[in-house]
Amino acid sequence: MKKNLLIAALALALTPAAASAVDVFVRFGPPPPPREVVVMRHHPRQVWVPGYYRWTGHRYKWNKGRWMKPPRHRAVWAPGYWQPRRGGYVFFEGYWR
Repeated sequence: MKKNLLIAALALALTPAAASAVDVFVRFGPPPPPREVVVMRHHPRQVWVPGYYRWTGHRYKWNKGRWMKPPRHRAVWAPGYWQPRRGGYVFFEGYWR
């Protein structure tokens, strides 16, 4: 019984987070990415996370790439991307895998 209550409470706690996730939909795609200059990294474990275009509500804005330390050993960065969808584009955030 306690196990079922714990599972129900956990499911209820996670529901608002999932419900608040909203896809960014834009009617036209981003421009081609600019050339980025990859500067020297400060630590040997750092991984280059490339830049991406983000939608501001009125236009695309370029977020520069940067060096980041992975959250765990052998983690790999999967970059975000814009994908064409029914008359527009949807953005999928980058993440560590």
